[in-house]
Order: sequence, then C-alpha cells, then structure tokens
Amino acid sequence: MVASTLDGFICREDGSWDAFPTEGDHIQAYLDSLASFDVVLMGRATYEVGLPAGVTSPYPAMEQYVVSSSMGESPDPAVTLVERDVGGLVRRLKSEPGRDIYLCGGARLATSLVDEGLVDEIQLKVNPIVLGAGIPFLHETAKPVDLALTDVRRFDSGVVFLSYDVGRP
Repeated sequence: MVASTLDGFICREDGSWDAFPTEGDHIQAYLDSLASFDVVLMGRATYEVGLPAGVTSPYPAMEQYVVSSSMGESPDPAVTLVERDVGGLVRRLKSEPGRDIYLCGGARLATSLVDEGLVDEIQLKVNPIVLGAGIPFLHETAKPVDLALTDVRRFDSGVVFLSYDVGRP
C-alpha cells in the first residue's frame, strides 16, 4: 500500500511528503484498511518520520519490523530491527497463519521484494498532485512486473485507490 503523486513519487527528493493531502474522505478509508493487516514492514526512513514526535511504535496493533542496517538498536521493544535477509523474513511471515503484511514505505525495500516475487498486491493511493521530481514508489526493477487491476475507489478528495494483483497479466 503506497501513497503516490500522479507522476509516481512517494515523497519529495528530500523525503518530505508535505504536498500530500492529510484531510479528506480517503483518510478514513486508509485507516479502516489497516484492520486487514497484522504485520507491518517499514524501511528505516519511513519509520524515522515519527521519531521526532516521540512515535516509536507507530502501529501498536501490528507486529512491527523496521529494515535497517544502520540503526543499531530499536528505540522501542515493540519494534524489531531487520538488518539482512528481508526476503527470508517475508517468506517466513507469509507461511504463518494470520492476516496480510503491510509494506509501509521504503522504495528500495518495496523494489527488492517485488523483484523476489514476494509482493502479492499493490494498492496505489494516487493523490491529485504532480511533484515533477522525487523518490519513485518503485526503483528500477530487475524485470517487468505484470499487474491485474482488481479494484478502483474514487474519493471526493480527488484521491483514487487502485488495487492490483501482482504477477497476473
């Protein structure tokens, strides 16, 4: 699940996301969708967004993992750091009973998991803005990725949620 601009960026080049609308009818739909997940996997930069505000456990209702080779230790006992073999972790989590895994932020992380064939669905929240430059929601992938559109939700805020199954033409 990823918020994106119309031109495919998840944030500005400096990592800021202040251009994205933080109010509107799409916000409650996003919050409601979180109930379908029991695990969240975040990249370090995404996780660190909340740290200046003291948010060390951003998804307390979920099992939380942060992928980082530079953090050293987790600032919160509810958050597990993952330094290597993220693919192995995801394969293990997918083999266990439970709900879905929320891949929350991290374009490089998302790209590596797409390349390993470990992403089953992409939910793209397209925001009605164009940045012209920034960090893309996926970096260059090793091979083309076939997607099948499964759902479209349009909101009065101008945001559109697009859901795709991965690996199906």
